[in-house]
Amino acid sequence: SLLVASASAAGDVAKSNTCGEIKETYKTTAKCCGSPNKESGFQIVPAPGKFLNGPPNPCKDKKPIDGFANTNCTVWDAIAGAFDDSQVLVKEQAGSNVTKGYTGTIDATGEGRFPITTSYMEAGLCPVNVHWHLGAEHLSVGEYDEGGKGPDASDAGKRRLAGTDIRKGFRCHHYDKTDARFTTEYAWQHCVDMKVGETYEVHWPHSDMGACGTPNQYQTPFYDGVFCHIDKLKGLNYTQEQIGVQAQIFTIINDEDYFYPDLFRGMIVDGSYGADVAKYTGSTTGTSRNNEICSAYAAITWQVDRKCHLISASSFDKMCADMRSQRDDMSGDLHAHGARELVAEHLTANNHQRRL
Repeated sequence: SLLVASASAAGDVAKSNTCGEIKETYKTTAKCCGSPNKESGFQIVPAPGKFLNGPPNPCKDKKPIDGFANTNCTVWDAIAGAFDDSQVLVKEQAGSNVTKGYTGTIDATGEGRFPITTSYMEAGLCPVNVHWHLGAEHLSVGEYDEGGKGPDASDAGKRRLAGTDIRKGFRCHHYDKTDARFTTEYAWQHCVDMKVGETYEVHWPHSDMGACGTPNQYQTPFYDGVFCHIDKLKGLNYTQEQIGVQAQIFTIINDEDYFYPDLFRGMIVDGSYGADVAKYTGSTTGTSRNNEICSAYAAITWQVDRKCHLISASSFDKMCADMRSQRDDMSGDLHAHGARELVAEHLTANNHQRRL
C-alpha cells in the first residue's frame, strides 16, 4: 500500500496526507503502535510542490463532436410503433456477450473490420486513460453474469454514488458474505465511493493517436487522450486498427495477498489474469447508450478478459493515487461510472476471436 500525495488539478500544488491521516494509518491499518520495528506495509512518498511546467496540454478538448452524436441503433417503424431490429443503422456496439463461442450478427468480417489480435503495444498503441464501471458491461457466463453476487443485494440494479443513482452491470461469483475479506471496508484514501466486495469492470483505452511517452499521455475524458493527435487518423474505416480498449473484471477483496502494484497502466497479464481474452470490434460504452440509442464512436477493438479476478482494495487505491499524480486532471474518473446494458445480438459484431 501507499501513502501518497494527491493533486486536485494539473499544475496545482499537490495535497499531502494530513498528519492525522498518517497517524490513523499507523495506528489502525498498519497496527504499528508499540512495534516501531514492524514492517508497516506502507510507503511514504514525498508530496511534489508543483508539476513540471511544460507547454499547454495538447490533448485538451480533442474529442471530436461533429458527426459523433448518439444515434438510433435501428430504423424506427412508425406503423408498428417500434424499432425494426432487422434494419441496423450503426456499426457494431459494445459491451457484448464474450462467452466462448458467442458471436453477433453484424457482418463486420464481411465489411473488412477485424479486431487487433496482437497486444496493443505490438500494434503501436499506448494507454491514454483508465476508468471503471459499476459491475460488468460485458457478460461471460459463469464468471460475470445475472447470477453474480455482491453487497447491497436489494438495490434493484442500481447503486447510489455521489448522490446519483447509476446503473449497475453484471457481478462476479466471488462474493461471500460470511468472509470478512469481502465485508470489511477498506480505508480508501484516493478512490471515491468504492466498496469492498463489489464487482467493477476496468477499461484501459489505447490509441496510436495519443501523446504516447509524454507527460500528457493520460487524459480525462479518455476521448481527449484517444484523439490527441487526430491528424494521424487514417480514416473512419480504420479506427479499429488505431483505437482499442482493454477490459478486465474484478471483485474487490480486503486482502493484501491480492495486491498488484501497477493497475494504472493496463490489464494484468500474469498466470490466470489476462490468459483467456475475447477480441472483437465494438464501440464506446456508457449509460447514454442502450439497445435503442447507440454510440457513433465505432468501430474500435475490444480485448476483454473472460475471467473475473480478485484484486485487493489497496491495488485500486494505488491506481487512484497514480491517477492523481498525472499532469492532466483525472479526478472525473476516480469513481465508478454506470454500466451500459448488454448489447443485443443484432448490434454485435460477428468477429469475436479468442486467445488462450
